[in-house]
Amino acid sequence: MIKIIERDGTIKELEKTDQYAIDTMRHTLSHVLAQSIKKFYPNAKLAIGPSVENGFYYDIDFGDDVLTENDFEKLEAEMKNIIKENYKVERYTLPRAEAIKYFEDRNETYKVELVKDLPESEKVYFAKQGDFVDLCGGAHLCYTGLCKAFKITSLAGAYWRGDEKNKMLTRVYGTGFFTSEELQNYLTMLEEAKKRDHRKLGKELGLFLMDEAGPGFPFYLPNGTILRNTILDYWRVIHHRAGYDEILTPVILSRKLWEQSGHWDHYKENMYTTIIDGEDFAIKPMNCPGSILVYRSQPHSYRELPVRLSEPGLVHRHEKSGQLHGLMRVREFTQDDSHMFIGDFQIEKVITDRIKLIDDVYKQFGFEYTMELSTRPEDSMGTDEEWEQAEAGLKAALDSIGATYKLNPGDGAFYGPKIDFHLKDCIGRTWQCGTIQLDFQLPQRFDLEYIGSDGAPHRPIMIHSVCFGSIERFIGMLIEHYEGAFPLWLAPVQAVVIPISDKTLDYANAVAEKLLDEGFRVNVDDRAEKMGYKIREAQLKKIPYMLVVGPNEAAENKISVRTRKEGDVGAKSIDELIKTMHEEIKSKR
Repeated sequence: MIKIIERDGTIKELEKTDQYAIDTMRHTLSHVLAQSIKKFYPNAKLAIGPSVENGFYYDIDFGDDVLTENDFEKLEAEMKNIIKENYKVERYTLPRAEAIKYFEDRNETYKVELVKDLPESEKVYFAKQGDFVDLCGGAHLCYTGLCKAFKITSLAGAYWRGDEKNKMLTRVYGTGFFTSEELQNYLTMLEEAKKRDHRKLGKELGLFLMDEAGPGFPFYLPNGTILRNTILDYWRVIHHRAGYDEILTPVILSRKLWEQSGHWDHYKENMYTTIIDGEDFAIKPMNCPGSILVYRSQPHSYRELPVRLSEPGLVHRHEKSGQLHGLMRVREFTQDDSHMFIGDFQIEKVITDRIKLIDDVYKQFGFEYTMELSTRPEDSMGTDEEWEQAEAGLKAALDSIGATYKLNPGDGAFYGPKIDFHLKDCIGRTWQCGTIQLDFQLPQRFDLEYIGSDGAPHRPIMIHSVCFGSIERFIGMLIEHYEGAFPLWLAPVQAVVIPISDKTLDYANAVAEKLLDEGFRVNVDDRAEKMGYKIREAQLKKIPYMLVVGPNEAAENKISVRTRKEGDVGAKSIDELIKTMHEEIKSKR
């Protein structure tokens, strides 16, 4: 058990495995970090220091000083001293005016701003450890000595309060665990993640690039375009089999439409706008209003339901420059949307069918996942009764298939609750990708109807869903998940034919032509380089099959086959190889 102290001084005892205890420990470490920084940089100004997933950070204004990674060692040594002293964490409050004066006297301008934002009648909470005092409304461990295992991990820039108009601060990141073993496992995972960084591999494998001419707007290179199209082809096949009709809707639509959908009021700050013929238009951040207009373009009967529409639509959302990250966080991406229009008598069946489809997709790529049921947020549309019905519908569907899921209160979309799918990759990181959202609101706002069995008009329910979420983000995940060594069906180049010399170049071209005729993606490496060099380069490019041809292979109408995993597997006939490759692609293993 671990003891924590809340801001009001009450003590709780929790297991070390409790997430609240873990978050509290990391928050305590952020204060330990700030205390160590103030020792070496007494003029540094403190901003905020929360816990985050897998760690913590503190935003600091170092003024004329500069912190580099070379300073981590001395900061960590001082943090260990603070932990060794095992300071008791004391909690107390001050009236707002006294708190402002306290921080003004110490020139802590960011703390002054935070306190001034509080209501005048509100008390201000502090945390004290040794001679270090900080503004803090969160829980802490009762003693600094309980922060056993930590590491400062990185530096980044962060605008004060996330506003690009404000000063750029230095964000110092760290991680912390209750045991050294957990810390070491996490640090090992970080090293593995560096090797798998999709930005590094994307450049090495010629998949994509980012350019300052379009910050946050990916450029797909030839190999990346093949990978992207292969994934979308697979997506189209599974949706066609499941009864979805693919549509394509405009990228730019009028402001009036976005006002009607509610996006203008709830999402405007993330939307790019323009003026056409003197009227406001917006580049779409979502595909759903387009699907609604397609549904509304013709009458529907209950016999047609569910109407299933799918669209891999290009969307644009304004992300702050400091949040952009390769393909994982971009401003332009393709969202693999599906929109289903159903009757209230179909909720459970349609939701469970959709869960099954998403489950099949993730199994295909080798991902395990967990599910969360997210409920009504504060910023939302609709009545309590509608939200209760929608949340009950999703819960009933999950329960009917015996699904294991976690409740995530207050994190639904502004128009409805949702089921989120969190994928776990091969080194243990999780990514939120798929979602299923149940929506009573947009059908009302657009006055959608279908004719029921009684001959009267009825209001459909709308289900929004994605498998991949963002195609770009999913590709980034796949690059890291496979470390660029894609299974054969996904590999941009599936085989390279390597002639030993120019004497067998004609035979190499004939082999390649036969494989191309079978639909394989094949290149011939006809450069004037040694065979060993060509093989090593093909391995670095993670090409699944390397087909070496020399005089003996040409004479016997065979090829010497090397695979990415097994190395030299011996000579095979071209027909043997074709059969093997077709079987491997068909299985998608």
